[in-house]
Amino acid sequence: MEISEWNWKSLDGFDMYARGWAPQGDPKAAIMLVHGLGEHVARYDHVAAALTEKKYAVLGFDLRGHGKSGGPRGHAPSYDALMDDIASFSQQTESRYAGLPRFLYGHSLGGNLVLNYALRRKPDLLGVIATGPWLRLAFDPPASQVTLGRLMNGIAPGFTQHSKLNTQGLSHDQAVVAAYENDPLVHDKISARLFVAIYESGLWALEHAAEFPLPLLLMHGAADPITSAKASQEFAQKAGNKVTLKVWDGLYHEIHNELDKAEVFKVMLDWLGKH
Repeated sequence: MEISEWNWKSLDGFDMYARGWAPQGDPKAAIMLVHGLGEHVARYDHVAAALTEKKYAVLGFDLRGHGKSGGPRGHAPSYDALMDDIASFSQQTESRYAGLPRFLYGHSLGGNLVLNYALRRKPDLLGVIATGPWLRLAFDPPASQVTLGRLMNGIAPGFTQHSKLNTQGLSHDQAVVAAYENDPLVHDKISARLFVAIYESGLWALEHAAEFPLPLLLMHGAADPITSAKASQEFAQKAGNKVTLKVWDGLYHEIHNELDKAEVFKVMLDWLGKH
């Protein structure tokens, strides 16, 4: 596996960081990766290693306001800006791997984004993988918090609060939790605009799930205390036979970082091979 790094400009001028993982020999498909809230794409080096071993090229970028990309931490000016960032990165993937089949893979916030991207932009892809997508949270946020978020979104969209992420709910592997908590590129920020955008787009995706246009592998940890596994099941039921749903008994939020991650990778690779 060969790792490469590069920078590019978003449509509105932010410096964006990208990372690529190339297999030895010719790849059979390219997988574009979109990470979750507060984290960054380099946390997926081991996921990319599992995929490149089977001859898939993997490419990802740090979302605006995350990792090594520009922008205020945990903020986006609009949901369309996030959609545009994925579209721009998809064009880069096409230029680097012209004519190669492509998949889109997102986790958590990234899962919300890739599901909505497929629904809203109708991209030319072979399929989508979403793990632990933020369609709904695993808990009901206080009504006052939602009201405050919507109020601040209207008058001060960049108003930022701590996300209060339950880091113990990421994985049963305490080494993963410790690494996350000590990672200087990880943050716990979310702006009013980003919260409202993701909250509302998750509900929108559930309402429009029956329109999902592509084959989808949808996976969730049944014991995820952060995002709702029931919402993923609801999405799969509405989307019908285009969806392969796998709910992992006992697993937490980051199924790719759990002690059973080898089994998770096997299911992912089997699905990719079929599509």
